[in-house]
Amino acid sequence: MILTVDIGNTNINLGIFDGDELVCTARLSTERRRTADQYAVEILNSLMLHGIKKNSFSGAIVCSVVPELNNTLSEAINVVADISPFMITSDINTGLKIIDNKSNFLGADLCAVSIGAIEKYPLPCIIVDLGTATKMILLDENGMFMGCNISPGVKTSLEALASSASLLPTVELKAPTTSIGTNTLDSMKAGTIFGTAAMIDGLAERMENEFGREIKSVIGTGGLGEEIVKCCHRDIVYDKNLILYGMRRIYEQQKN
Repeated sequence: MILTVDIGNTNINLGIFDGDELVCTARLSTERRRTADQYAVEILNSLMLHGIKKNSFSGAIVCSVVPELNNTLSEAINVVADISPFMITSDINTGLKIIDNKSNFLGADLCAVSIGAIEKYPLPCIIVDLGTATKMILLDENGMFMGCNISPGVKTSLEALASSASLLPTVELKAPTTSIGTNTLDSMKAGTIFGTAAMIDGLAERMENEFGREIKSVIGTGGLGEEIVKCCHRDIVYDKNLILYGMRRIYEQQKN
């Protein structure tokens, strides 16, 4: 089995692969002050919850956008599974082609999610990754990373709004029945969810027009994506664990 660990700014996502099959997933909260032992306990509890023995793993891979946790999680994985995880860094060749990038490397998350899309979906494609930030990636018909755009994430925007306006509360990400809110909570939900969906529709159309060729697939992913993509007019496939599949593929490439 292969353990994939995606360290994000808000959550840490675990994925366990048995060959090509993703057999289970778990999600931990990203806490920068936690020790390796504390994370090891959480990972071990997650494995036990799904009936996975800690000696089941032949390898592990980590994708991180939180550098200060890289060593902590690597140590935790070593404690739990007695293996040293492989880390996606600028020193490796992931196989992703990148246009007009002198360093020939992207953020680990952008790279891994792109590899996942290339493996699973028809190209050209647009990937809509809704997490702490909202990222929209364009891959051409050959799987080349053509570029992306980045905007504040849905939860990030809501938290900023609630903290900056004394009378506006924090709301759950659940779409109301209409975009015309008749109370504060529904108005905030409508503006956030339908507004983000409209932005995605508009940016996808603009990206396709500027690209000059038909987009075959639009894939939504990320922890905050499911509720948003349902409100888009464009046909978007939601794949919550796309980045984990990309990480597994990168691990296989490096192992071979």
